[in-house]
Amino acid sequence: VQLQASGGGLVQAGGSLRLSCAASGRTFNSITMGWFRQATGKEREFVTAISWSGDITYYADPVKDRFTISRDNAKNAAYLQMNRLTPDDTAVYYCAAKQGALTTRESRYEHWGQGTQVTVSS
Repeated sequence: VQLQASGGGLVQAGGSLRLSCAASGRTFNSITMGWFRQATGKEREFVTAISWSGDITYYADPVKDRFTISRDNAKNAAYLQMNRLTPDDTAVYYCAAKQGALTTRESRYEHWGQGTQVTVSS
């Protein structure tokens, strides 16, 4: 699976952004999609993930109730709607994919996009 993340940019605190992840290369329906982020000087961390069917999602506590993950299997795409952004959300955001069940564990994701920068100004 090849992944291409897009949609990052500069936004003021309290604003919103929608990230997209376009997938190609194999059957998209069978894979779990996840979003991770890495702030400067910090380890990459799990943000959210969605099961292949879309009926199971999981969010890291810092983004719960602000971010929403979704997918459109017909378009081979996943999305991350980010609302009420804060400067702490500033990071490079990566989409990732794996076969099988949803997990928060970074090492279980087999395929990674190139990352898209999100910068939130105060």
